[in-house]
Amino acid sequence: MLWQEHTVYRDRAGQVVIRGEHVQRWISLASTGGSDEALLRAGRILDGGTTAPARAEAVVPLSAGTAALAAACRRLLAETTDDATTPTPRGPRQRRKPRSRRDGRSPHTGLTSWIVIVCVAGFLGLCAYSTWANGI
Repeated sequence: MLWQEHTVYRDRAGQVVIRGEHVQRWISLASTGGSDEALLRAGRILDGGTTAPARAEAVVPLSAGTAALAAACRRLLAETTDDATTPTPRGPRQRRKPRSRRDGRSPHTGLTSWIVIVCVAGFLGLCAYSTWANGI
């Protein structure tokens, strides 16, 4: 048993996926083209609950037995954990200039917006009046 708390399901491709939410890892088992092999893939679970692409994978012969399969699963999960704790190298950080308001304007509605609002209100009033006047 990999984890005490886990979810097992089949994904769209037919692979069996085991998710351990408490350890933020997943592992999948799929058949390969050969009848005696299984493709194991392991990866992380991201903050939103989505799965990241596989960080490690291996092909294991099924004739080796469950002990070899379990050892391969533990190794892949350990590699995934090591990848998660190792910081990824990044390029030099670029500082962004803080955004400032255009021309120092306040966040309130500007004069142009008020003119548009008054024109739309006047047009709607004119339509309502002409409908009322034609009905009399």
